[in-house]
Amino acid sequence: MSTEAKIIAEIEALKAHDLDTQDLYREVCTILFFRYGITPTANKLYQYVRKGSMSAPAEALARFWSELREKSRVRIEHPDLPEGLKAVAGELVASLWSQAQTCAQDSLVVFRQEAQDKVTESLKTVATADQARIAAEANSNQTQKALSVANERILDLERDLAGERARAKSLEQQIESTRHQQTTLEVALADARKDYSVELEKYRQELRRTEERLDANEKRALLEIDHERQMTLKAQRELLQLRTSSLENEEQLRIQLASSKAELANVRQMLGVAEGKQDELRAGNEKQLEELAALRLTLGQQETQLALLQRELELAQTASKQIQENIALKSGTPKVPRRNRKI
Repeated sequence: MSTEAKIIAEIEALKAHDLDTQDLYREVCTILFFRYGITPTANKLYQYVRKGSMSAPAEALARFWSELREKSRVRIEHPDLPEGLKAVAGELVASLWSQAQTCAQDSLVVFRQEAQDKVTESLKTVATADQARIAAEANSNQTQKALSVANERILDLERDLAGERARAKSLEQQIESTRHQQTTLEVALADARKDYSVELEKYRQELRRTEERLDANEKRALLEIDHERQMTLKAQRELLQLRTSSLENEEQLRIQLASSKAELANVRQMLGVAEGKQDELRAGNEKQLEELAALRLTLGQQETQLALLQRELELAQTASKQIQENIALKSGTPKVPRRNRKI
């Protein structure tokens, strides 16, 4: 630890004893002069202690030198000392006292100048502080106004907060009610899922049975349609044969008519027989035409029946597709289109 630090530590220890200002300065003079060999000055004392007025260290320093001189004089005037030693000691003390007075005066001048400078600086500081105080008062007024506005805003916010708290409480009650409803709905949903699973299984079984019936109906319809096709082909072949026979008969009739016209002169006597034969031929032709009309009527009926069967098959396919879509919508699974069968 440096000397300066030691001095400061000892002075701080003295301050802790709560001594009088003059006593504190006198103790600091003793420490500096006797313990560290430093000649105390008013300026140095004030720098270390910084207590009391500016004249307090000068007064303490003067008292310290006075006491030191008095104590030295007593020691010098001790009756046991030789006269020569007393004279030398007196001169030495006089010299020390003179030097101490000179240093004290110099220190006092310097200390006064520094004190005057500090006073001037303090006045400037006070002026600056007054300006700062005025500005602070203005700022304080503005702050008070802002604080008043803020207080009003706080009151408004507190009222809004109370309303928000009431709404929050209402929302919490609604949430609690909603949670209770959700629990109830979840239980109902679980029951509905069970029922739906049972119904879905029933629908699936019904769909399988419906598909089986549709497949059987489709097979039966295909067989019936094939049979009707065969019957239609047979009727068409018979109709073609009838048309061919009718054409042949007509051709024969034309030939016979031409022959009859050529032989009209020769067969006038056979006119009655020829007319009878012609009537028979006409009757046979009319009978063939009636048979042809009946065949056409039968063919139309067969075509109508075929159209009805096709319509019934389309209705069955539409019903099957509707059942599949309903099952897909209930189960949430995408529907799978059935294979289109071409008839």
